[in-house]
Amino acid sequence: MQNNNYTATITVARSPQDVFKAINSVSNWWSENIDGNSENLNDVFKVNFGGDTFVTHQLIELVPDKKIVWLVTDCWLPWLNDKTEWTNTKMNFDISSENNSTIIHFTHIGLVPEVECYESCVKGWDQYVKGSLLKLIKEGKGDPQKKV
Repeated sequence: MQNNNYTATITVARSPQDVFKAINSVSNWWSENIDGNSENLNDVFKVNFGGDTFVTHQLIELVPDKKIVWLVTDCWLPWLNDKTEWTNTKMNFDISSENNSTIIHFTHIGLVPEVECYESCVKGWDQYVKGSLLKLIKEGKGDPQKKV
């Protein structure tokens, strides 16, 4: 069976420690509208996108400098027919080193072509993972969604 989960891979000339720290600094690359914490195992954080739109995550796996996994425990995405489509999906960040570079392999487990938000969510993840997170790691400043 083919794996159709959304994935993105980026490679940077930074240490795994720097990459790990940047990923955990969610407000510096995804959205400044965060309630809660996103750095320690079992932390819960809510990303607010304005109005009643939100996604709540729990940090369910944390291997320093190697792996981060968030579980979506609740969400409200009002533009979708299934407004809780992301609930029980996972965001998985695998971090590895190769030839003085660090590779981030991001997978949104459950974000597959069969779900309604796939096309728009792929564009969003491309913008935030391949764009803002990469920029944060390389330049020290990402391009997160601004405070609402």
